[in-house]
Amino acid sequence: GMTILFGQARSLNLLTLGEEAATSLGVEVEAVKNVVFFTAALLTGAVVSVSGMIGFVGMVIPHAVRMILGADHRLLLPASALVGGMYLVTADTVARTLLAPAEIPVGVVTALAGGPFFIYLLITKKGGLAL
Repeated sequence: GMTILFGQARSLNLLTLGEEAATSLGVEVEAVKNVVFFTAALLTGAVVSVSGMIGFVGMVIPHAVRMILGADHRLLLPASALVGGMYLVTADTVARTLLAPAEIPVGVVTALAGGPFFIYLLITKKGGLAL
């Protein structure tokens, strides 16, 4: 799945310019959108089926990484995977040690850390909630 997305990195970068610009630069916009949507849905389903709701991290971490590194998908895709993995390892360590010998479910730790950031994204990003 990630191989397919890496193969689409150039097209995704061009799509950030807008659909018309991407089309004029040779991107088959509908085909790319369909491939990326299907691949993302497949990867999300696989992750959630194996790990449960900690797949929520997959929605938050890429946004945080994009805020730091920018929108170049050639860098954003591997960095998101790496930072997401580090985030989950850290959350798992916190879940196992915070109330040792008892364990907190790792989903609780990821939700406590990622939830406020997700709400921040909803409120501040273009088209977000108006408060």
